[in-house]
This record gives sequence, structure tokens and C-alpha cells, in this order.
Amino acid sequence: MTGTEVRNDTENTGPSGYAAARLRLLTEEARSGPPRRTALAELTDEWLTGLFAAATEGIGGGVSLVAVGGYGRSELSPRSDLDLLLLHEGGDAGTVAAVADRLWYPVWDLGLALDHSVRTPAEARRTAGEDLKVQLGLLDARHIAGDLGLTSGLRTAILADWRNQAPKRLPELQELCAERAERQGELQYLLEPDLKEARGGLRDATALRAVAASWLADAPREGLADARRRLLDVRDALHLTTGRATDRLALQEQDQVAAELDLLDADTLLRQVYESARVISYASDVTWREVGRVLRSRAVRPRLRAMLGGGKPVPERSPLAEGVVEQDGEVVLARAARPERDPVLPLRAAAAAAQAGLPLSLHAVRRMAATGRPLPTPWPAEAREQLVTLLGSGRPTVEVWEALEAEGLITRLLPDWERVRCRPQRNAVHIWTVDRHLIETAVRASEFARRVHRPDLLLVAALLHDIGKGWPGDHSVAGEIIVKDVAARIGFDRADVAVLSTLVLHHLLLIETATRRDLEDPATVRLVAEAVGTQGTLELLHALTEADALATGPAAWSTWRGSLVADLVKRVSAVLAGDADDEPEPGAPTAEQERLAIEAFRTGAPVLALRAQTEPAAVDEAPSGEPEPLGVELIIAVPDQPGVLPAVSGVLAMHRLTVRTAELRALQLPSDVDDGTVLLLNWRVAAEYGSLPQAARLRADLVRALDGSLDIAGRLAERDAAYPRRRGWVAPPPRVTVASAASRHATVFEVRAQDAPGLLFRIGRALEDAEVRVRSAHVSTLGSNAVDAFYVTGPDHAPLPAEEATSVARKLEETLRA
Repeated sequence: MTGTEVRNDTENTGPSGYAAARLRLLTEEARSGPPRRTALAELTDEWLTGLFAAATEGIGGGVSLVAVGGYGRSELSPRSDLDLLLLHEGGDAGTVAAVADRLWYPVWDLGLALDHSVRTPAEARRTAGEDLKVQLGLLDARHIAGDLGLTSGLRTAILADWRNQAPKRLPELQELCAERAERQGELQYLLEPDLKEARGGLRDATALRAVAASWLADAPREGLADARRRLLDVRDALHLTTGRATDRLALQEQDQVAAELDLLDADTLLRQVYESARVISYASDVTWREVGRVLRSRAVRPRLRAMLGGGKPVPERSPLAEGVVEQDGEVVLARAARPERDPVLPLRAAAAAAQAGLPLSLHAVRRMAATGRPLPTPWPAEAREQLVTLLGSGRPTVEVWEALEAEGLITRLLPDWERVRCRPQRNAVHIWTVDRHLIETAVRASEFARRVHRPDLLLVAALLHDIGKGWPGDHSVAGEIIVKDVAARIGFDRADVAVLSTLVLHHLLLIETATRRDLEDPATVRLVAEAVGTQGTLELLHALTEADALATGPAAWSTWRGSLVADLVKRVSAVLAGDADDEPEPGAPTAEQERLAIEAFRTGAPVLALRAQTEPAAVDEAPSGEPEPLGVELIIAVPDQPGVLPAVSGVLAMHRLTVRTAELRALQLPSDVDDGTVLLLNWRVAAEYGSLPQAARLRADLVRALDGSLDIAGRLAERDAAYPRRRGWVAPPPRVTVASAASRHATVFEVRAQDAPGLLFRIGRALEDAEVRVRSAHVSTLGSNAVDAFYVTGPDHAPLPAEEATSVARKLEETLRA
């Protein structure tokens, strides 16, 4: 039906003609989506214009009919309300009431829902000032019939009021959106979502239009219009299939709605809804952040200008990592950052943002997405470490991950992610989509980082344990195949890949066995032990099982289930238990290490050597042929004396060097060379940001630290005061345990803590204060987690008595908690 046919039919037959034309329009298969909504609005405009003309016959000007809200935007769904305002100049009340009756009753007679009001422009402005929802509706006011000047004057006044009142009204609108989200949930995860009221729905899209109308901020526009259109299309189909004015997409109606939209099935429908909601939610996050920034700057700027003599204030930029800084409460790229030359930058920026609890700037994410280089295969070590740091940052990981995903960076890093992205889970136990469940599991797993020796493997397994749900068949079996490829590309070695694939294949083993099998049967425990293989894998699987269940939903985990799993783990552990390992046997020193040790002993002073570590770059990713940097190997030899560990680690922290791995051991020099003991420290370090310091400067500071003339603690405190580090989440508390069976020759302290500048210095100083001698140390930084082992003896070179060892461990833990 053409627009001309619609108008003629309406004019000739009146309300009944409108009803017939409306029915034909809604059942016309060739027309749907925006064209049908526009045609329905035009058809309704024509009919109401006729009603208005008849109702105001014999009355002069000064009256107009105005569409507001969704009708004002010409977004009429089949069962939408008609939001109408009868605007008048304040003439005879009886006359105005009669006009209103002649307009409203025909609408009611046709069974159409009507939201109506009768006001003067002054009343409309006053009501809008008192009721935010009224004001939002009037922002979309559109003239239908009558006095155009009256309507235009109101529109101009309402927009002016909105812009003038924006600093007050926008925070109210944000609070309104937050309260609605709390009540209705997130559209992108709900199995029966409310397309209008849930977070990321049509109400939020309208709120973004209102923010843009204020001229204070604007939403990211890429994809926003399409997302809004898709949600409106789904609502249209929902109205048509149910015959009701509903916005809730119930389970029993999803197949019909999918068929109405020519979609494959209900899962395809939900995925389309989730993708649209995700675009709107992300745009809302970015927009409200910008609103807050603008309002804060308006409040602060006059004071700053006064302090600076009227000059324009320069935003403060605090460094967070190489190429990454904080500015105005966001993480942005440093001026010298070059995404086109630094493929690790997206992960480094994301990890820094999550650790600081700050959002990633939209501009930064888009720049990295547009100009960044792909990572080589396998990934360089830094990229793997930054991914683990991001995953281990707790709740802030979610917002940062969503920012990367919104610009396509996640699927670029992990192509297999595309199959689980926005994938619904039709299971009442699950409260998230597959992809969000995986991130939620990583968040939960970060809470258990102190329980396991390899938190990096736990976090990556948490991220990938359900990756097979995007493929047909058993998702655990499919996931095992996928994770072998993904883990190898990320850069894990064969042993770690084997552990990760075992964790993914058997991530349901413990919970299913504990709740469905007889744990008193030795065969049950033996089968689990054979599947798991090692104590280390069992430890990881136990933590993954709990994290997975907690991330599923409140019905998936309980004290009872936890006790059953713990009992099973205890029984399996007993089967897997073997002889305790002793202190790792060090390999023979290299020629360079021996040369440095001899020089240190003869000179009585520390000596060191720096050597860059590299690995070959992928052929396609490094046209220059240059290898990818892994960091720097630092070898230090120091004559055996107290205070070496805190001195060396403190000097490295002063120079902003991050310790990736470290080993300390006592080296007995051959009697034919020099009969003496030298402490040999082998470190792999990397600069937090900026360039590496010169070896001569490191050695000079180390000499001063050892002779007591360099106040390391004071210098670190000054630096931290100048550049305070924000923590966006509360890390799990440090954990110090005594591995009583780990060595026959020494007491072994295992320290698991959140990595931070100066952490190793604090540990070393605490051990020195306890008057124990560090025989050897084995330090690893796995993402943001430090996993360290210290083999110590007392003054008599023997292991500490059990009671003393427990006391030292407790004091060390208290020191790290402070």
C-alpha cells in the first residue's frame, strides 16, 4: 500500500478506514522494520489530523496536537501506545475539554492504548521541570496538526531548558537508568529479557539521545543506530506474534518471533538481541563516563584557571605501563605510544587498566583496533604475561574486556572466541551467556590465586574451559582440541599445554563424580586419579571446579557440594601422593657465571652482567627480521654476606624493573681457584616503562645498598608517594605457608602474593629481620601473581624448628598484608 492509498482510504472511511488500513499495513509481508514503523506513524498522523480538524472546526488558532515519546520519533510498533499532547494557549477550558474528548474517544473506541495530556506551553514546561520522564518525552515532540508556531515554540523552550539544566538533570537521568538496570537486569544476558526496560534496551537508547541533545556529550555512534533498529524489529515481531503490547521476550514465544523475522532459530534471535544490547550498554558506559568527566571539569576549571592565572590547565598524566598513562580517570595511550609497532600494547593497556580499576579510553581502544599489529605466533612472553595479569585483576576485568570486545580486539587475539560470543545458555542454572560466563569464571578464579602453584594456568583454563560450546558434540571434548591450539599460540610450552587441555577436558569431572558416585569405592577415586595425573593438576582442577560453579549461578554451588568435592580431592590426593621433593638441584654454573663469581670474590664487591633475551619473530610479523624482545637476563654475583636479597631486589625496584623470574643460590668456588662462597643471582627483568638503566648505575646503587649508605625503603616510599598506584580491586590476601615436607636440608617458605613494586624487597628484608639465612630462592611472576619459594636455614645452617618456622611465616604474612 502506498502513502497515497493510505491517505485516500483514511479520508474516505474515517476511523473504520484507518483500522482497515492499519490492519493491511501490519499484515503486509513485503513491509517490515523501519519502513513499516514510519508508514504506521504517517497513517496515524493522517487519521489524527482528520480528527483534529473535525474537533477544532469553528475554533480559531492557538491549539495544536503534538506526538511525544516513541510516537514523536515515528517509532510505532504494532501495539505501541499513542503518546499525545493537546497543546493550547489557555483559552476557554470547556472548549479545550471538548476538543480533547473528540480526539481521545475515537482512539479508545478502536482499542488503541493512549497516553494523553492537555497543557499550555507554560504548564508543559513546569511539568517537565518537575518530572524527568515528562521532559524526556517532550524532547522528541513532533507536530501533527494545528498551530505549528505553538508546537515549535514549545520544542524550542523545552530544548533550551534541557540544555540549561543539563548539569542537574543528567545525573538524575543516569541514576534513573541505574535503578532501572538494578530492577530489570542486563538485556545482553537474560533468557527472557525486557527489550525496553532492561539495561542495554530501548530505554537506554532513548537516554543516549537525550544526552546528545544536551550538547554536553555524545554516544559512540558506530553500530548504535543498527542496534536500536534490531531491537525495534524484534519488538514489532513480538507484538505481531502475541497480539499484545508486551516488551518481554518470553521463552515460549521466541521460536515464533524468530520465524517472523526469518531467523534460523530462537538461539539466533537471542544472540542478535544480545549483540544489540551489548552495543547500547557499551555506548552507555562510555557516554556516562564522558558526562561525568565534563561535569567534573566544569566544576574544577574555574579554580584551576584562577590558580594558573587564567591559563588553560594541562591534564595530569600518570604513567601506568610502557605506552600507557592515566588521564582524567581513564587509561589512555602515552604520546609516544605506537600501536602499529607494538603488538603487545592492547594487552598491556588492558592489564594496566584492570589493575588500576580504571576504564580504557574509547579513543585508545579504537586507535589500537585501527592501527595495531597482530601478535606473532607464538605470542611473545610479555603478551602472555599481560593476558594473565588482565584475567587475574578481579571484577575490573569485566569492563576492560567488554571495551576490547566492542572494538573487535578480543576476536583478533582469540579467533575461537567468536563462536561463544553472545551465545545463550538455555539452562536455568546459568545466569550468563557463554562468553560472559567464561570471564566471570576467570574473575572467580582470581580469588583462588593463592591456593595454587600455577595461577597463570588456572586463569587461562577458566577463560577457555567452555570454549567448546561453540561447536557440536561434547563441549569438553571439543574444548580440549581447541585449547591445545590456543594455548600453543599463546606461547605455553608442551607441558603447560598438556595441563590446560586436561583441565578443560575434565572441568566437570570433580563435581560430577563427587555428587553422582560412591566415594567409598576405591575404583572411583582411582579413575579420577588416572584422569588427573598429578598433584599439581588436581590442585588446579579443584580451584577451577569451584570458580566454574560460582560463576554459573547461585544454584550451582553450595556448602554441601563444596564438602563433597573437597572430600574427593583429599582421597585422590592420597592416591597421587609420592615421595616429597627436595630442594631443586641447581645445574652447573655457566662459564660466565663462574667468571662473575670469581671476580666478585676477589674484588669483594658485586659484579653484574646484562644480556637481552630474545626469541625469533614470526616471519610475517617482523619485516625487519628483528627478534621479539623477551626482557633482560641479569646475572649478579655478590660475596656471601647478609642482606643481599633485599639489597638487590630493592635496587631493581628503585629502577622500575619488574622481576619476571629469579633464582638465588650459594655457589661454592673450586678450591683450585678460590676457596669461598659467592651468592649468585639470576634474574629475568623488564622495565615497567621507559628504557632499561645502565649496568654501571645498577652496580653503583647496589654497592651503596650493601654498605648501608642507600636508603632503599625511603626511596621507594618517596616514589610511591609521587606516583600513587591505584588498585581497582581488592586482591586476595597474601599467603605464606611452610612446606614442611619439601626439603630435608632447609625450611621452605612458599609465598603467594599480588605482585607489586618492592614486593621482593619487603620479603627479603622480613627474612633478614627474622635472622634466617636464605640458602636459595626461586621466584616467579605469573601475570600479576608472585609465586615464590625460599629455602632458609637458621644460624646453625639447619632447618628451623617447626614452631619457629610457623612464627616466621606468620610474621612474614603480616608484613605483606600491611
